[in-house]
Amino acid sequence: MPIIFVKDRNGEEHKVEADYNLTLMEIIRDKGFDIEATCGGCCACATCHLYIDDNWLNKLAKINEDEESMLDQVFNVKKNSRLGCQIEFVEEIDGIKIEIAPD
Repeated sequence: MPIIFVKDRNGEEHKVEADYNLTLMEIIRDKGFDIEATCGGCCACATCHLYIDDNWLNKLAKINEDEESMLDQVFNVKKNSRLGCQIEFVEEIDGIKIEIAPD
């Protein structure tokens, strides 16, 4: 079973079974983590803000203009910030390590 490693807002790490072709936001939301995902994946908010482990950043598709614009409007942005709704979980990132950004 494919997995992702999620560090929650309390700093606790979780190994989570995941399905391919869902976004990281959908996986995290559906597993009951504390993430709003207000817009449902339309890249119209930033409530699925994640930090991607540096070892995985180069395996992701480049950030697009809409995602970058949304991230410009949030606090606690880092160089490894991404929106979970914009990252499709595919075989190439099986085992990815992410952290849910602070509210």
